[in-house]
Amino acid sequence: MPERSFDDLAAYVLGQPPRLGDVRLIAVDGPSGAGKSQFAARLAAALGAQIVHTDDLLNGWDDQFTFWTRLEGKVLAPLRKGENATYQRYDWGEADFAGPPITVRAASAVLLEGVSAARSVIRPELTFAVFVDAPPTVRWDRAISRDGDDSLAYRKYLERWRAAEDRHFAVEETAARADLIVDGSATAPDGRYVSLARTGCDDDYR
Repeated sequence: MPERSFDDLAAYVLGQPPRLGDVRLIAVDGPSGAGKSQFAARLAAALGAQIVHTDDLLNGWDDQFTFWTRLEGKVLAPLRKGENATYQRYDWGEADFAGPPITVRAASAVLLEGVSAARSVIRPELTFAVFVDAPPTVRWDRAISRDGDDSLAYRKYLERWRAAEDRHFAVEETAARADLIVDGSATAPDGRYVSLARTGCDDDYR
């Protein structure tokens, strides 16, 4: 599988027209534990862009997909109008939106990272969509390790979450409609990622 450069990908994205007002919105989607956050962080560094993590806007486990109206109102709508956006991060310990305010600048590029970030409702306004994937066992082990919870209750939550995201991706055909599919389980040198497939763009960013 080919290794590609984050700098090349960033240059390609910045060469595309903005679609969310004057903002180039880049979605980094994929199942839990696939490596979305790491990929988004490295691409954001190459772009000089901020990241909005959808997990920060979830009102607990049961808000897996219904958080979108909150994202739209607090983040996407202001950015679309060329205004800075402000939201509070959900505090899982406090079970409330108790984190300090986060401001997202209406810059030339903003990354949206998380499960369902590339959903169909926002697809027409995305400049670029990435789907990060990894084998199910790798994703499961990462989720358990990341959250530090191997309890039976957590495992039940995680199983339910994974089943729901699988249904979502199947209905939305997220991977098939992404511009780039990335292997989130592969190891690449600094500044590079492993591409599984491209689904609709030319080779400039590859």
